[in-house]
Amino acid sequence: MTEELFREDSYLKSCDATVVALADEGVVLDRTVFYPTGGGQPGDSGVLKFPGGGAQIVDTLKGDDGIVHVLDEGAQRPQVGDGVSVELDWDRRHKHMRMHTTLHLLCALVDGQITGAQVGADKSRVDFNLSESPDKEALGVALNKLIAENHAVALGWISDEELDAQPDLVRSMSVQPPRGSGRVRTVNIDGVDLQPCGGTHVAATGEIGPMRIGKIENKGKQNRRINILFDE
Repeated sequence: MTEELFREDSYLKSCDATVVALADEGVVLDRTVFYPTGGGQPGDSGVLKFPGGGAQIVDTLKGDDGIVHVLDEGAQRPQVGDGVSVELDWDRRHKHMRMHTTLHLLCALVDGQITGAQVGADKSRVDFNLSESPDKEALGVALNKLIAENHAVALGWISDEELDAQPDLVRSMSVQPPRGSGRVRTVNIDGVDLQPCGGTHVAATGEIGPMRIGKIENKGKQNRRINILFDE
């Protein structure tokens, strides 16, 4: 399986690797900095380089043999055993990191369980199990206050047993953290929020920058969708 370098360091922008398998969509590497689609966060894009060629990576997905780097249609491919290098579209990834951390801040401010979430480079959203919508203006003020306070964001790990003993850490009603490997990664926003998450995040909330609450939509009797955008 692919060594997931991004799990330990979200700021790695590139790495050298070896092709270990070919898939219909692209190539599987022994290690990568590319995040695969999952947990509401899109897969990364960027560039694959190898001796005598190169290709655009248009998406990154989880596959049976490891993480699949999806190549542009018709692109030249390396062969199994070839040494390659990959480099992220960093601007897009960094927006995902800023957005994803902001969604965790929203979870700390809104008293409701998560029924769905989606990270985007321009707009993101969280769906909460709520009967009434929160005050949009007050929520925006509180969110930007937490951002400006520049809380440290730390990645950690807990065992499956520790997670089972703390069920309140899991905020989602629909998706459970993956168990079975013996440990689950956590994201701790100092003094604000702690929950299991495998996504990529900024190192401190001040890096997010000003955010704006978009539409708060009624998606059902007990479901409110809160959209967020960069306020730049």
